[in-house]
Amino acid sequence: MQRPSAAELIFSVKAFASAMLALYLALSIGLPRPFWSVLTAYVVSTPLTGAVRSKALYRVAGTFLGSMATVLMVPRLAQAPELLTLAMAGWVALCLYISLHDRTPRAYTFMLAGYTAAMIGFPSVTAPGAVFDVALARVEEITLGILCGTVVHTLILPRSLGPALLGRLDHALTDARRWLRDALGNGSDARERRSLAGDITELRLMTTHLPFDTSNLRWTSNTIHALQDRLAMLVPILSGIEDRLRALRELGEEDPRWRALQSRITAWSDASADRTGGDIEAAALRREIDTLRPRIAADSSWADLLRVNLAARLSALIDQVEECRRLRRHIDAGLSGRLPREARAVAPSAPRVLHHDPGMALLSAVAAFIAIVCVCAFWILTAWPAGSAAAMMCAVFCSFFAGQDDPVPSIKQFLQYTIASMPISAVYLLFIMPAVHNFETLILVLAPCFILLGIFIGRPATTGRAMAMTFGVAGTLSMHDTGTMDLVSFLNSMLGQLAGISAAALFTRLLRSASAQHTARRLLRAAWDELARLGTARRLPDAAAMSARMVDRIGMLTPRLAAAGPHDDLSAVDALADLRIGLNMVQLQRVAGDLRHHHGALRRLLRALSEHFRAQPGKPADAPLLAQLDEALRDVCGAQPGQAQREAIVALTGIRRGLFPKAPPYRPAPLNAPAPLAA
Repeated sequence: MQRPSAAELIFSVKAFASAMLALYLALSIGLPRPFWSVLTAYVVSTPLTGAVRSKALYRVAGTFLGSMATVLMVPRLAQAPELLTLAMAGWVALCLYISLHDRTPRAYTFMLAGYTAAMIGFPSVTAPGAVFDVALARVEEITLGILCGTVVHTLILPRSLGPALLGRLDHALTDARRWLRDALGNGSDARERRSLAGDITELRLMTTHLPFDTSNLRWTSNTIHALQDRLAMLVPILSGIEDRLRALRELGEEDPRWRALQSRITAWSDASADRTGGDIEAAALRREIDTLRPRIAADSSWADLLRVNLAARLSALIDQVEECRRLRRHIDAGLSGRLPREARAVAPSAPRVLHHDPGMALLSAVAAFIAIVCVCAFWILTAWPAGSAAAMMCAVFCSFFAGQDDPVPSIKQFLQYTIASMPISAVYLLFIMPAVHNFETLILVLAPCFILLGIFIGRPATTGRAMAMTFGVAGTLSMHDTGTMDLVSFLNSMLGQLAGISAAALFTRLLRSASAQHTARRLLRAAWDELARLGTARRLPDAAAMSARMVDRIGMLTPRLAAAGPHDDLSAVDALADLRIGLNMVQLQRVAGDLRHHHGALRRLLRALSEHFRAQPGKPADAPLLAQLDEALRDVCGAQPGQAQREAIVALTGIRRGLFPKAPPYRPAPLNAPAPLAA
């Protein structure tokens, strides 16, 4: 076994100290189930203090909401167990459905509200008149554990989120620089291109804890969110540059002047962000791009249009890299307590809604509802004394892992380690606890087990298994009066818990489990549905928000495509091309109004693109759409020169490359052909 590190040992001791403080206060107050506080203190404990504090807030809110629901339902429906079962199962399912629409820690609020009602309500059905007192006691015990965990982790050797977050941020910036270097060189592989998307998704989830952090980093949250948006925009820009360079190589149109420009951009990007003269060099690179950009005319070739698109993407790349450097410097200044005035003026980013799947959320809620109803039906028909424990555990485990593609392996692992914890729980309940007569002795007998488990909780590789063991021991202690427990009651209670976990695994397997391939297809379908809505949208979409959502989907796709294997048909899907097409459609919508004589033709093209993604997503586009695209390119090439014309050409070229990467090159209209009719 690996020896514990100092950080793991400190975390374990802090978690144990918070649990013992909560237990001492619960015993002093005279709460009926003081070990609920111990269990809760471990549930909220994580190595990072900011995460502990954010989880504490959301869990307190969820506990209060779930307790209120219990107090409203149980007394009114206790005499009709069938209706109470439907009401409780419906509440758990509704809360689970809502929570699955948010992949950040905020989801704890509704998820906890659901299964807290089950944890309080099902054991209270035999004494509905006392449900308010029971609910109040549970809220006090759980809140006490949350508060003690928060106070101990905040005051005693707090561990800031900063190093982990900045490490992930710098890793993303390094990935972006590596991709830039490869894109302007000989290209990169698919895994490298998707790694940046995964970094950005992890960053967005980590920063939800940032307002609760203990370091100065929390004052730079607007800057960090802005940097995340810049990184998200780098994904389609780099992907587009890579594609345009590949297309020019295939045409045999490589130009030494452009190669030299690419080398200078690479050298500028690799140079230190703090180097004097960086802004001057960036301005010089922009001027060189403007010099090399071809002039657009009715007879412009496909290579010319590709270079116009490439020039626009290279300019955008320089802008984004320069902004990333500036924002990263602001973050360092903020950490040292010298946040510049311009960084304070960074406006808060609009909340980026990450991908969510309403269909799978509904399926998860339905599976939880059916599982709870079936367990409760068995409990009612058999009058099993431990039926409440089974129903409670079923609700907890149908909810807890519902965000995974296939929750069953995690539920089974939890079941296995819950069984493994049974001998430890039995020794404590039947032999040790009845012999303990003061609090000091109680700490001594609990310390070996819980400090050892805490070390493994602090290790990412063993967190799940160690939490299952801790949940088994502390959860069993929290459910019983440890002074009057006997073997029969213990076995009956444990069988109830195991039956509930097993039922959750069974019904999840039957109704909810999805393979990685299935989830990947749903992610791609969601992206295509969004593209289908773009062409007919009445309001101009937010390009940054759409990019953040699409990049999030790409980050989620990466591990699932890896699980699908190279022989799966999903491996041929280019989600980055879909992202580029979507952003080009947004750009085309934005400039269509400025090209008044061509507005109708561009709107018809956008509708045709929407129809393609609605009717044949993921399949090669048909020849009529290619012809319509080429006609739009000829039309716009002959338009009044200006910024709007150039942006429309850039967007149309990008859409053509995204949909028809292997199509023959675009051909301009013959010089003696009649001018296209203005739409």
